[in-house]
Amino acid sequence: MCRSDVKQAVLAKNDDLAAELRGDLARQGVTVVNLLSSPGSGKTELLARVLARAVQRGVPVAALTADLATENDAVRLARSGAPVQQVLTDGLCHLEARQVRARLAGWLPADTSVLFVENVGNLVCPAAYDLGETLRVVLMAVTEGEDKPLKYPTAFGSAHLVVITKTDLAEPAGFDESGFRANVHRVNPGVEIVRSCARTGVGVGALLDRALAARDGALHRPPLAPHPHGHHHTAPAPAV
Repeated sequence: MCRSDVKQAVLAKNDDLAAELRGDLARQGVTVVNLLSSPGSGKTELLARVLARAVQRGVPVAALTADLATENDAVRLARSGAPVQQVLTDGLCHLEARQVRARLAGWLPADTSVLFVENVGNLVCPAAYDLGETLRVVLMAVTEGEDKPLKYPTAFGSAHLVVITKTDLAEPAGFDESGFRANVHRVNPGVEIVRSCARTGVGVGALLDRALAARDGALHRPPLAPHPHGHHHTAPAPAV
């Protein structure tokens, strides 16, 4: 079996497991939100704000956060008051559905309605792995450049929602937001783009509202883009 065949087999197995996990969680009333970004995008701080807002509003949420090492992010997120678990990937540059399923076993609180999964900081491999999510969010800081969607078309092309982070730095960074939006829509026509700033709270409510809309089946979600190497995703089924 050649290398590409092995890769396709791994992705196919992951997709099957992700579909099974999505169905199992849907029957429990749980919607998964998968957060993807490069390292340093600010997604941990933004997620901490979202979790805290959810707790304040009485929304039963939980989070998994993945890193190669340390439990620093889990500690930060747990300050929100939401249940949080750390996943250590031991060098793996992405999460897989099997890891999510294993970590949830015997842990996920019964009343959870939205589970946020903070993926490993990487816009390459994580884009190819369905984690059983209903909503896939790709985040990018203004300091990363407006052409990033063209450099990582699989990640941005598979997003159901794109979030611009650190917008308070847009002017000093010389960020061309209109150019960024045009580039996002070149690879993912019509996808919604939300501005955010964890420092000021801008976009926190919007991200939580989109997650709740996905939970309630009220959010338009374009189908996931095809995998690299020809293996195709099917569009995630809505949570019921």
